[in-house]
Amino acid sequence: MAVKVTSRSEDYSRWYTDVVKMADLAENAPVRGCMIIKPYGYALWENIKEGLDRRFKETGHVNAYFPLFIPRSFLEREAEHVEGFSPELAVVTIGGGKELEEPLIVRPTSETVIGDAYARWVQSYRDLPILINQWANVVRWEMRTRLFLRTTEFLWQEGHTAHATSEEAIAETMRMLDVYADFAVKDAAIPVIQGRKSDSEKFAGAVASYTIEAMMGDRRALQSGTSHFLGQNFARAFDIKFLDEKNELQFAWTTSWGLSTRMVGALVMVHGDDQGLILPPVLAPFQVVVVPIWKDDDQRATVLAAVERVRAALQPGVRIKVDDRDEVSPGFKFNDWEMRGVPLRVEIGPRDVAQGQVVLARRDVPGREGKSFVPVDGLAGAVPEMLATIQANLYERALAFQQEHTAYPEDYAGLREAVAEGFAYAWWCGSAACEAQVKEDTSATIRCIPLAQGERAGRCVVCGEAASERAVFGRAY
Repeated sequence: MAVKVTSRSEDYSRWYTDVVKMADLAENAPVRGCMIIKPYGYALWENIKEGLDRRFKETGHVNAYFPLFIPRSFLEREAEHVEGFSPELAVVTIGGGKELEEPLIVRPTSETVIGDAYARWVQSYRDLPILINQWANVVRWEMRTRLFLRTTEFLWQEGHTAHATSEEAIAETMRMLDVYADFAVKDAAIPVIQGRKSDSEKFAGAVASYTIEAMMGDRRALQSGTSHFLGQNFARAFDIKFLDEKNELQFAWTTSWGLSTRMVGALVMVHGDDQGLILPPVLAPFQVVVVPIWKDDDQRATVLAAVERVRAALQPGVRIKVDDRDEVSPGFKFNDWEMRGVPLRVEIGPRDVAQGQVVLARRDVPGREGKSFVPVDGLAGAVPEMLATIQANLYERALAFQQEHTAYPEDYAGLREAVAEGFAYAWWCGSAACEAQVKEDTSATIRCIPLAQGERAGRCVVCGEAASERAVFGRAY
């Protein structure tokens, strides 16, 4: 292509922006901090939605939709919630040319407006559990923005559930964390660490927040999905009460959980290279691109007839794109689809037609090593098998990268060194002061306290006091 992508080693941040724009995923909108998601980027988001939505429905959840505008008084009912979100709120004060009696908040998250609805819907234990998800947009007035990773408006799903007991709500919280981890590993080919957020990092208004944390290609962390146990905080604020089996009035126990278009940014940063995107086949808008090659009209007709046989062999099981543009060269097409991260390229020219074969070129393995010759008659089996191999390879490669840049320091000097290079698993006493010191000294935060702990006793890497848990420290987006 005419303009080259900035090398990751030269300027990772610029590389990321170059890829997002040059791969036609998104561009900046006229309003600062907002983005226009272009068709190719939205197709990727649709595949993310499909993978998640299927999992939600398999676990008994249904979709609904709640209003974009929330009365300001709703947020003020839960003190910690409003305090946590106040700096990010967009507030509407004029409607229809007149000043509103009560300002309206443009949805930053929906716990409050959904809590108000649940208070009307829940009367008896027979009304529980309520398991609802919504696909929506939200607005959080960010000062520093970056396409997909942090924008003023973004797309997401937010699940909101209500339960009769604390045990049920906690089980739901952990089940949805597992759903996110399953999606990340199996669909996005991204290894993640499941863990609990520290009190200083948890969701405003939650009793406990859980997260999946992923390592990006520059060794920084990205919070990729969160699940929150809200206890009875929002139930008390919005009067979500029910009569239990003993005919006694109880407050419900609630949860919320969400994953956003930030996952598109994660795909770029975990798998991409200096040629652009590398998309896992499960999520790629096109899993295969077919590039026909010819020199004259006679060859064109012959090759395109063979392309139709290839298409017939692969559809409907494979998402396929035939690039039969006349105005650009095959080399341009190769570069164009490499930039867009299509997992597998099928090349077919007159010689291939004569020999009854095609050339398969893997996006995850550059050059000759990634190319192979496959008979057209064998494509129906070879292509799905190769796509599965690519999917597995991307995950294993990302996992190896994460493991290579993860350290287990035993003292503070080692911690400071480790977070400059990636993740640090280190003993932490639970003190907010120790957590704050690490952040001040290194810009690293506690990404999570992993659910998988192993040994249960050590000395805090900061203060040396007794510690019962390791935390994952890292610099994050």
